[in-house]
Amino acid sequence: MERISPSARLAQRAQELRGQTSPESLTDGLVRLGTQKLVQELLEQELTEQIGCERYVRDPERRAGQRNGYKERRLRTTGGCLPIAVPQMRGRREPFRSALWPALSAGSELVRQAVVRMYVKGLSTRDVEEVLTLLSGDGEALLSRTGVSQVTEVLWEEFERFSARDLSGVPVVYLFADAVYESLRKQAGAAEGILVTWGILLDGSKTLIHLSLGNKESAEAWLDHFRELVKRGLPTPVTTDGAPGLIRAVQTIWPEAERIRCWMHKMQNVLAKVPHTMQDELRAWLAAVRDAPDYQTGKEQAAQLLARYEPEYPSAMKSFTEDLEASLTHLKLPTAHRKHIRTTNLLERAFGEQRRRTKVIPRFFHERDCLKLVFGVLLETSQRWRRVTFSEHEQKQLKAYIEARRPHPEHANEVAA
Repeated sequence: MERISPSARLAQRAQELRGQTSPESLTDGLVRLGTQKLVQELLEQELTEQIGCERYVRDPERRAGQRNGYKERRLRTTGGCLPIAVPQMRGRREPFRSALWPALSAGSELVRQAVVRMYVKGLSTRDVEEVLTLLSGDGEALLSRTGVSQVTEVLWEEFERFSARDLSGVPVVYLFADAVYESLRKQAGAAEGILVTWGILLDGSKTLIHLSLGNKESAEAWLDHFRELVKRGLPTPVTTDGAPGLIRAVQTIWPEAERIRCWMHKMQNVLAKVPHTMQDELRAWLAAVRDAPDYQTGKEQAAQLLARYEPEYPSAMKSFTEDLEASLTHLKLPTAHRKHIRTTNLLERAFGEQRRRTKVIPRFFHERDCLKLVFGVLLETSQRWRRVTFSEHEQKQLKAYIEARRPHPEHANEVAA
């Protein structure tokens, strides 16, 4: 009985498939079988060229070896894993090594995605190369360190597209802004500030908005960052607090926007200025102001807190009254949203994840390497953020709020300049 090659068996399966499935399944099945058959035929032809004979040709003078069955391997593709029978050979001093198979494996989309994810997780190019060597099963890396570096360039391409996308259709309501610092080798002893903005959209989803490089967290750097958002069409948001330079930039770009101070930082600053024995008592008073049912009640409770503690703890109360109006802004907004916008915890958790990934790198060689890795980490982190629930009534309130605070056209042109 004549033996049938794997590629011939795949052709038979394609014929059998045609009358047994729905049109959708048939299309998917034929695509998978077609891919398998193409790869199988290429591998078999590669072996034929090395041996010098077609199958079943018995000519010792022409032969450079003998076929010796197949080794089952799996090719990872975007459509899933495909079983491939890699041909084997005997009768030569050196075993047959397909030059095509490593290229197919290394070029698969899944391998590329795995490389990017390992890189984002904090592995160096050397670490990734070692992992791919283990996965290959034959002691040879699916990709070299140079290949890994080339694959991770997809992060830079994604970052460039991300930094140029139109924001006019992104209905940002609440904007969070902060900076994280990373060391660059070209500036030994100094750290570059990476300015980052997140947003909560009208539908309650949370998203990464923009990321840019600034020598330091200055008003000028933040102005450039926000002007880029305005130029790309970002609507006027509610903003959260930060360093003095950030606050000045927000007031310049969006003077009509409400601004919210972070209550976590405010409470830490106030409680640090009173004895430990008083902290629980004062914390309860601060929480009462923070969780007031409305803005007016919050103002009244803040006045009561000041009257009670200012004579004995003036430094703590000075810290409490600093930017008090912004600390009460969240009480003007829908009740269900307040716990999500009264702190910058969203930023702190994301930056904590980013620092965990980059701390294994003492310094980045180039600005490009720094930006693409930080972007990859923060983007991956942002994709796991949980949506905030906005009711239909709350969405109407927010739409009215946004329309009421849209800047005049002349102001929008001014800040975008």
